[in-house]
Amino acid sequence: MADLNAAFEAAVANSKNLSERPDNPTLLKIYGLYKQATAGDNGETKPGFSDLVGRAKWDAWNANKGKSSDDAKQAYIDLIESLS
Repeated sequence: MADLNAAFEAAVANSKNLSERPDNPTLLKIYGLYKQATAGDNGETKPGFSDLVGRAKWDAWNANKGKSSDDAKQAYIDLIESLS
């Protein structure tokens, strides 16, 4: 478990130093996995139609609903490694 947390923290640091900026769908996936790994299931109210960015982020986080923190951390690590 400590290894997973260390690898997750390293992946978070590496996500800020990617050679290329990922496309928006990939950025949303990164965001959703990060939020699921750190905060658990989305309990926030869904933003209104006028808040397009907030709504996209909410949907990305909510897409991971039910995924355990450890599974989300591993998926985040795998995604960042695939982009590096």
